[in-house]
Amino acid sequence: MQGDSAGITAHDPPGRWGQGDAAAIRPTSLPRRSVGTLLGCVTALLDSLYFLVVGTALGPFLLWPLTRTSALGILMTGARRLTALERLRRAVFFGDRFPEHYTASEQKILRYLAVRSYTGLLCGVVLGLLGFGIVLAGLLVRGMAQGTLRWDELLTQVLLGGVLLFLDVQGLHSLTTLDRHIARECFGPSERELLQRRIHELATSRAAIVRAVDTERRRIERDLHDGIQQRLVALGMLLGRARRGRHPERADALLRQAHQESQDILAELREVAWRIYPSALDSLGLEEALGGVSERCGILVRTEFDVDGPLPQPVQTAAYFVVSESVNNAAKHSRATAVSVRVALRGRVLSVQVRDNGEGGANPAGSGLSGLRSRVAALDGVLRVDSPEGGPTTITAELPCA
Repeated sequence: MQGDSAGITAHDPPGRWGQGDAAAIRPTSLPRRSVGTLLGCVTALLDSLYFLVVGTALGPFLLWPLTRTSALGILMTGARRLTALERLRRAVFFGDRFPEHYTASEQKILRYLAVRSYTGLLCGVVLGLLGFGIVLAGLLVRGMAQGTLRWDELLTQVLLGGVLLFLDVQGLHSLTTLDRHIARECFGPSERELLQRRIHELATSRAAIVRAVDTERRRIERDLHDGIQQRLVALGMLLGRARRGRHPERADALLRQAHQESQDILAELREVAWRIYPSALDSLGLEEALGGVSERCGILVRTEFDVDGPLPQPVQTAAYFVVSESVNNAAKHSRATAVSVRVALRGRVLSVQVRDNGEGGANPAGSGLSGLRSRVAALDGVLRVDSPEGGPTTITAELPCA
């Protein structure tokens, strides 16, 4: 598929929590998270001491413009190490996975450590109160066992202890949630950054779709003007010669030639119509439409279709054109003798794979798959092309059906 294919990778789906650009969470046990919370109180104390000691020592140098840059560099060196320690704590004890190549800004790091110091120390206070409440509960139970408490005192202590326990648990839950949220903000793209990236991707995708539509219109005009229109002119000339002919035998031969030309024009017109949009998609479905691609191709095409249930119409259309363009490119440019097509539905994602036995080394600047890339990207899908020198070429499209 040298002409129009390889080396192209459609942009990944926009970053969402748990989808590569943002934090994903692997479930961990409650004891492990509890240890991570206790360690968070210790690291918060370290963060506070760092700001108190180093920040105080570097304060005058941070205020003086001539030494501000150097002092800020020293401050950020330690801050980044403390941030790496916090990131390790979140990964080991809470199962968080953050983007590997994302680098937070200095402002983000300092803001994260400041908030982390406050929340961690406050969490330590809440845990201390919770431990104190457990001790008081033990004393209350001992008093009940010894019979030194009256019923009104017991009821008052139980109600007061229940309220304090509820407040402690809610406070601890809120602080751990805030800790998770600020870690995501620092170690991965923030929600604002993700929204800006999504807006940029949508604008880029829209522009690409407009270009693809214009390119498709020009191709249709070229097919009609350079192909069908010229053949219709030739057909008209044949019929004119037959009508003006004086010899019946010569006129019969011209009419037979004109009849054959009309059949060829009809077949070419049908081919152009299929390239614009296959009517079989609406009437027979994706499997039958792909069968039409195999029948019209000049090389052997083996198709494996493993889809249970209906597919959204945009997904069917995109899958059809991925297969059609890839098969046509293999037949025209890669000197392939066979192509295998596999269409499978895995969960809510339709996987389309086209593999040929051609020469490989496809050119990513080709125009054929640029339209496919826009189609797939418009559905938040991914298009991957692997085409090493010597082949084979494999095109894989993943189209979400949700």
